[in-house]
Amino acid sequence: MVLYTTPFPNSCLSALHAVSWCLIFPCYWLLDQLLALFTPAPCQKNQLLCIVLFMPIYLGFLVTSLPFACLGFLFWCPLQCARRPYVYSRLEDKGPAGGAALLREWKGTGPGKSFCFATANVCLLPESLARHNNVYKTQVRAKEIGHRIRNGASRPQIKIYIDSPTNTSISAASFSSLVSPQGDGMARAVPGSIKRTASVDYKGNSGRHPSDEAANGPASGDPIDCSSLENACVVRISGDEGGQHPEADDPATGGQARNGAGGGPLGQTPNHSRRDGDSGSLGSRSASKESLVKARAGLDSGGSGEPGATYSKAPHKASVVKKVAARKRRHPDEAFDHEISAFFPANLDFLCLQEVFDKRAATKLKNQLHGYFEYILSDVGVYGCQGCCCCRRCCEAHCCFKCFNSGLFFASRYPIMDAVYRCYTNGKGVDSLASKGALFLKVQVGSTPQDQRIVGYITCTHLHAPEEDSAIRCEQLDMLLEWLADFRKSTSSSSTANPEELVAFDIVCGDLNFDNCSSDDKLEQQHSLFTRYKDPCRLGPGEEKPWAIGTMLDQDGINDEDVSSPDNLQKVLESEEGRREYLAFPTSKNSGAGQKGRKDVLKGNGRRIDYMLYAEEGLCPDWKAEVEEFSFITQLSGLTDHLPVAMRLMVSTGDEEA
Repeated sequence: MVLYTTPFPNSCLSALHAVSWCLIFPCYWLLDQLLALFTPAPCQKNQLLCIVLFMPIYLGFLVTSLPFACLGFLFWCPLQCARRPYVYSRLEDKGPAGGAALLREWKGTGPGKSFCFATANVCLLPESLARHNNVYKTQVRAKEIGHRIRNGASRPQIKIYIDSPTNTSISAASFSSLVSPQGDGMARAVPGSIKRTASVDYKGNSGRHPSDEAANGPASGDPIDCSSLENACVVRISGDEGGQHPEADDPATGGQARNGAGGGPLGQTPNHSRRDGDSGSLGSRSASKESLVKARAGLDSGGSGEPGATYSKAPHKASVVKKVAARKRRHPDEAFDHEISAFFPANLDFLCLQEVFDKRAATKLKNQLHGYFEYILSDVGVYGCQGCCCCRRCCEAHCCFKCFNSGLFFASRYPIMDAVYRCYTNGKGVDSLASKGALFLKVQVGSTPQDQRIVGYITCTHLHAPEEDSAIRCEQLDMLLEWLADFRKSTSSSSTANPEELVAFDIVCGDLNFDNCSSDDKLEQQHSLFTRYKDPCRLGPGEEKPWAIGTMLDQDGINDEDVSSPDNLQKVLESEEGRREYLAFPTSKNSGAGQKGRKDVLKGNGRRIDYMLYAEEGLCPDWKAEVEEFSFITQLSGLTDHLPVAMRLMVSTGDEEA
């Protein structure tokens, strides 16, 4: 399948569309700013004064620009019939961290390979609409969101073992990282041995990952040298009463984590293959500040780099866990680790975003993320009357003009082979003004020695929003499963007898706009989607695992100082009291009181409406997909009203040979 690199099939249509949009945009922008005056931003001191001063100005220019907008609309609307459903962009990287190099790392042999996925609703709406969610400055937020995601994901990994007389867990491995730039122009990380993956800021030069300043503040601290990223550094922190200083494990020892199947790049670390004691890269263990200093000393004295590899020294800072009770532990009945993290996971492979509606914001976001992700799909969806169709299930025509695209956005480190967008046909009300739908993707993640492609399937979606429309969401889930089956069938070039492709994973993620604990969402909770795909946070319909928390923030508290930074939000959400204060909880149709008045009787850990599901069936025979780690991420605090979620999936081949 040919991926569309431009929104229109020829340059003539593209030029005509650009001219028509230039005529429309001034009117669109003035109307957006005019409406935004009536919904004040948190930093706005005097709303009435702003209305008195700016409303006449905006109205005057709006009336002036209206005739030009009408003329542009006459050209713009028919052009949408020829518009393609997405725009594919690739910032080619011919270095050792590029997509082509990643494909050579895994041959489908050995114990397996891990892949990391993340999804987030980033609320990049026009300013007037974004303020209804208590977020503002869409263009500024878009750049900062991309900056933070890139900084979090571009960290290499370090494995930390904490030896403690009281630690009875099977493995105390950690891959928590502290960010630190390197002098060779690559944005790298200096890992640290603390439980919560604390947000860290840095200053310095950047090459492939440019950054002007840190995501969350200035950096401070002591310099650290790290050994070669080809073989991640390993530090052992002793918890014995003798207080012995830890020593960095020798790179030749078997307890060391290995990044990638072959010699990994020094700048951007590939995913690690499973080794003994390896529990992934999202998790981290608690350590005192003293232990962290000891770990640094161990790295400086025992870490050895690859010949020719140099690492400059840079300042950094990290928050340290103060309460032993706050440590992340694996639940006795759980097969994987889970945590609330202040960072996006290191070596993030695939990113799915929702509500990237604003075109200018999407461009800023894409420019930032291209510093890490080589392949991006943006501007996904349809405009105008392209969403008008007839729903086969209800024999009712749903015709509505689409003012916005789907808001879906996808970024990948691995090559995208195929992509298909489908628009839901049953939207209604205000929600139908956006072309909400599903984006189906097929990516290549490796190849076997017999030249068989190793592929994965990823589906990103955003369902109908109004809470009372459960039936509409269930219909959309039915469409999703049907379309997904068609997509896999149409893009598969394999036969059972002679497979040309090996399927490594099948992921469904996105904002589903229902939770698993609300009594009003029982219809969606029992949908067949959850029999075909597994939810790591769910025990069953209406029953969550005890560690799962809500992903929808209480919009009234988004800008509170207590949750103004990733670290602060992380600490708040680690306590039950904090979750009740700052997370949105299910509301009942029969409830007369608002959420604020019911917080003393609320049960559960908030509304979890952002999902990351994976299939255990339909993969290559004898291959098995297992969750290694799952995390709720606070790195976008103050930038959106949702918590991103991330999952690291280990694909095991059944081959015991390394």
